[in-house]
Amino acid sequence: MKSIHSNKWLYFFGALGGALYGYDTGVISGAILFMKKELGLNAFTEGLVVSSLLAGAILGSGFAGKLTDRFGRRKAIMGAALLFCIGGLGVAFAPNTEVMVLFRIILGLAVGTSTTIVPLYLSELAPKHKRGALSSLNQLMITVGILVSYIVNYIFADAGAWRWMLGLAVVPSVILLIGILFMPESPRWLFTIGKEEKAREILSLLRGTKNIDDEIDQMKEAEKENEGGLKELFEPWVRPALIAGLGLAFLQQFIGTNTIIYYAPKTFTSVGFGNSASILGTVGIGAVNVIMTLAAIKVIDKIGRKPLLLAGNAGMVISLLVLAAVNLFFEHSAAASWTTVICLGLFIIVFAVSWGPAVWVMLPELFPLHVRGIGTGVSTLMLHAGTLIVSLTYPMLMEAVGISYLFLIYAAIGILAFLFVRFKVTETKGKSLEEIEQDLKSRNGGSGSESNRRTVHP
Repeated sequence: MKSIHSNKWLYFFGALGGALYGYDTGVISGAILFMKKELGLNAFTEGLVVSSLLAGAILGSGFAGKLTDRFGRRKAIMGAALLFCIGGLGVAFAPNTEVMVLFRIILGLAVGTSTTIVPLYLSELAPKHKRGALSSLNQLMITVGILVSYIVNYIFADAGAWRWMLGLAVVPSVILLIGILFMPESPRWLFTIGKEEKAREILSLLRGTKNIDDEIDQMKEAEKENEGGLKELFEPWVRPALIAGLGLAFLQQFIGTNTIIYYAPKTFTSVGFGNSASILGTVGIGAVNVIMTLAAIKVIDKIGRKPLLLAGNAGMVISLLVLAAVNLFFEHSAAASWTTVICLGLFIIVFAVSWGPAVWVMLPELFPLHVRGIGTGVSTLMLHAGTLIVSLTYPMLMEAVGISYLFLIYAAIGILAFLFVRFKVTETKGKSLEEIEQDLKSRNGGSGSESNRRTVHP
């Protein structure tokens, strides 16, 4: 029988939720420039329209972990695809700000659900020696979605057709809804509900071999833990994983990454570019993002997650410091405008080969099986909460302190992020998910007999 693993469509459809997240993240940056007049947006309601998706994402990621542990990875992704369809149609036909915000929240529910479950799903399907690359497909699809949204924004910019910009997201939503019907369930989740034979069948097809006994034995050992909840996340031996997950999610956003994505056209206009030129500039940024994420997929399983995070951190801080200095000392000059474009591009290059894919890869890797769903969900909730805070505060900080000091603030956070990764994040390259769990136990006092929650499964 043909190996599922050889079928790249499996991973494509598995990661398609990332493309929808990327599209809805990027498209608002162009659409917001043209919907202002029709919807009568002021500074507050503009921020509300942008950030309402993130509020929904916080809610979605909050319950996604429990949903996926109860109903499975596939059904949860189906639910997210359906919400993407409803939300996409709603924002395209929104007659006023209130309706726009409502359907942006629905889109956010889809985003929160998909960004929690898709990385987890890919991580559980992938073999350990390719898990970094295959899990990075989620980030690649996010960048592809962002790039497509920028191109769509540019195509419709002259007509100001913001409804078309937003509504085209329905197309990939329908593709995902249909495609996920043909995808296998996670064998690791099947183990947790006692369907060992089905898990064996899927795992054998995924690996292209019937010699899967070692992986099965590791799953059996990990599955001896009952499904956990929030309380189990704070067990002494699990707590370091929670700290690492929350910290990576929080810092990925507070370095200012999504600010650049959400408000890239506005940033360009603030240094002297027109609307169309600003949107075209973001297309270039989106293309660089995709290309460098492809590069990350090639190296993440060779170099490792932690070295990429540390090197990327250093590069992003340098880019932000140069951005701050140029706009502080050469404000409103042609040199400042073009240096801003170059430095934003460099920032995206460095982010795309480091913090972009590495964080999404590591979040599901960090947690033991019995709390993997809820642990990934809580970490993703933190990520979206960080994005919400950054996107809400960006316009106000731009007015209050200006672009130079704003970049300095992000650079300072970047230095803190470097120290956090150096001392609080452990490498996961080349280990199975079960081996990562055993390492976590051995480092932090966990043991096979410590927990009263253990049970023997038939």
